[in-house]
Amino acid sequence: MPHLVVDRVSKRFGGLAAVDDVSLSVESGEFFALLGPSGCGKTTLLRMIAGLEHPNAGEIYIGGRRVDQNVPPRARGIAMVFQSYALYPHRTVSGNIAFPLEAAGLPRAVIAEKVRWAADMFGITRYLDRYPRQLSGGERQRVALCRALVRDPQVFLLDEPLANLDAKLRNMARDELKRFQRQVKRTVVYVTHDQVEAMGLGDRIVVMDQGKVRQVGTPHEVYEDPVDTFVATFLGQPPMNLVELPGAVLGFRPEHFLPVAHFGANDALRTFPLSVRRVEYLGSDRYVYGSVAGAGATVIAKLPATVATEIAEESDMEFAVPERVLCYFDAETGMRVRP
Repeated sequence: MPHLVVDRVSKRFGGLAAVDDVSLSVESGEFFALLGPSGCGKTTLLRMIAGLEHPNAGEIYIGGRRVDQNVPPRARGIAMVFQSYALYPHRTVSGNIAFPLEAAGLPRAVIAEKVRWAADMFGITRYLDRYPRQLSGGERQRVALCRALVRDPQVFLLDEPLANLDAKLRNMARDELKRFQRQVKRTVVYVTHDQVEAMGLGDRIVVMDQGKVRQVGTPHEVYEDPVDTFVATFLGQPPMNLVELPGAVLGFRPEHFLPVAHFGANDALRTFPLSVRRVEYLGSDRYVYGSVAGAGATVIAKLPATVATEIAEESDMEFAVPERVLCYFDAETGMRVRP
């Protein structure tokens, strides 16, 4: 049986359906990412799993036990890390980590041992006597994770814990977080609006929009085989190009959209005349912005450094996409159509 089950859960605030008939199952030890834009319902869903919100309908199970009815957060076997970290400013790092153990009434010697063990795991032993105001954002994040870890929960619930870090620190923090999860081998449910975090950390991703689940799958499945135009354009940097055709929408990833000369003579291709407007040089990549005949929307080509073809702005060129990577969507519903 999956370790965490969400069965047809809904949550309404007045006339707004924040979470609308959502069903999910998370395996034991899985890193499960909830991905979607702001206001899509992912944090509300996480809070219902934690017991901080109560669903209007549906059931939630953790470790085979139903928890959505009258089971308080402290009895659910979960530990939550908030975006703000929620550290106590008047307590030292050691005091913050020890707080849930003190609340549980554990002996001082046991508390000291657990605090030291968690601090060693995250490399913050030298900060145990400092206060949160004396720490950087990355160090505060580690303290919050340590405080969650010492509770020895069945499930870690992480609500955008890297959102307050700068870009460089987020890359390092993602690696630390994934190594931590593999080491403790616990189930993690991770909320984020950042597709890079979801794809870099998640064993599986659920993409949400307007309270509903749009797609669940591995990062590769969700990226390469989107079920609709929302998923197709929400994942990817730059997002998938969409070109309107009679009765359908054609989608292709920018990294697959290359000058015709780059392909072999026997490749099955869909060619497009591209009117180039602008070229961006981004070190390892070039982004080419333009439009294709019959489509007013901007399309983007992402060219790696290995594609040395000279491309001038305000020029016309022949570009192509391999037929095997093309995606077709219904023009009215936006749902994927299988040729």
